[in-house]
Amino acid sequence: MSENEFQSGEEDRSPAAGQGPVKSPGPVQFQSVSSAAAKPDAADRLGVLPVGKLLLQFSLPAITGMLVSALYNMVDRIFVGQGVNEIALGGLSLVLPLMTIHMAIAMLFGIGSANLLSMRLGQGRREEAENALNHCFFLLIVMGIVMTVLGLVFIEPLLSILGAQEKSEALAYAREYLKIILLGSSFSMVGFGFSHCTRAQGFPTVTMIGMILGAGLNMILDPLFIFLLGWGVRGAAWATIISQLVSTIWILSFSLGKRVVIKLQPRHFKPSLSMVGQIMAFGSAPFLLQFIMSAVQLLTNQSVGWYGAAALGVENGGDIALSGMSIAGSIIMMILMPVFGINQGAQPILGYNYGAKRYHRVLRAYLLAVGAATAICIFGFIIVELFPQFLMSIFVPDMSEALLAFAPRAMRIAVILLPLNGFQIVSTNMYVVTGRPKVSIFLSLLRQCIVLIPCMLIFGSIWGLWGVVAAGPVADGFSFILTAVMISFELRKLRRESAGLH
Repeated sequence: MSENEFQSGEEDRSPAAGQGPVKSPGPVQFQSVSSAAAKPDAADRLGVLPVGKLLLQFSLPAITGMLVSALYNMVDRIFVGQGVNEIALGGLSLVLPLMTIHMAIAMLFGIGSANLLSMRLGQGRREEAENALNHCFFLLIVMGIVMTVLGLVFIEPLLSILGAQEKSEALAYAREYLKIILLGSSFSMVGFGFSHCTRAQGFPTVTMIGMILGAGLNMILDPLFIFLLGWGVRGAAWATIISQLVSTIWILSFSLGKRVVIKLQPRHFKPSLSMVGQIMAFGSAPFLLQFIMSAVQLLTNQSVGWYGAAALGVENGGDIALSGMSIAGSIIMMILMPVFGINQGAQPILGYNYGAKRYHRVLRAYLLAVGAATAICIFGFIIVELFPQFLMSIFVPDMSEALLAFAPRAMRIAVILLPLNGFQIVSTNMYVVTGRPKVSIFLSLLRQCIVLIPCMLIFGSIWGLWGVVAAGPVADGFSFILTAVMISFELRKLRRESAGLH
């Protein structure tokens, strides 16, 4: 499959529902909108309503949902830090690479199906859109079961490579937490992945409500299990998977109802390797980004654990450094979650209008998304630089001297080029929407692998722990420059196509 076409064929697209025949070259005969016209449904309004209004309507629920979703991990860390100890935070950090792999698989099939679904709706191919939804459901269930079985069978080998140093106290906490989290892999992947398809059909608020239900329950169960029942990190794990189950039930119950544009109908499922390939192509960029993030998290854990003892001057310096990076990572992720929300809110707008060949709307949605994402990153950067110690104290009120000396400074360094991240995230997704997943994969790899890993290894060998911390901003700057150059050509192409159609 080439960069510029999918199996359906870029040059053989059907027009969007309600449009006249499209001949190339020549103007597209768009459906007129008048008082006599039928009111557009939840999907068709993506090509009719003002782009700015749509982006606001779709992004606000997505932002809320993503922030609430981030609270799953953040709330666990806050209550574990306050109810157990700061070393237990390092244990949760050790498990993070495996949890990121689970999310990567959910993104591969969830976002991939959502991208394909929204494009097929824009083209008026509803039967294919329905089959994409059914594929999403079964792929997520099967992969969730596989991850649970493999994780439980090979838990000890997995723990041995997570990055803890010999005699690490954090490793015991990681084992307790992981054994329980693995039990919920199947429904957590279904809930997270399937929510993208609900959003792609024009119901972002439903996804947001599901996330709020789950995170709200998590915030109730965490203190109950950790403080009242005294379950420690096991309590945090049980609170997480129970909450994810509730969120999944909500999403699936809506998808089986009558309000959706495309209803989940498992009995109509038509297995197709071709469709699986298309779904994986559409979801490959976010999957690869998450998967590489897992590898980077693993390398970071190993490097921080290795250099931590020498840098902090205490025997358990590796565990303390892991805890500090865990806190910093949680705070940075909370800043980036609204950016991911904007990106997800823009996706159905971009996908539908690109499928319908309304390129001027694609351009406007992209530029608005980049502007909003950048504003959020700048705001987060200012807050972290001004109040790092206060943010850290939310997790561990009584920090050890070693943690206090490391964590606030590390977080300040880590966010130096955070204002550039919004542009990078939205631009990477732009190539997925326009049918060039290989370019999107390259840009995803650029920051998370091609630049970051060598920087981490080289800087770590020269400057130790602080070199590992500084590798992230260097990778941010380099990837921003190359992405800016590449996306300028893509935008120029869209402008020419837009002018040709008008």
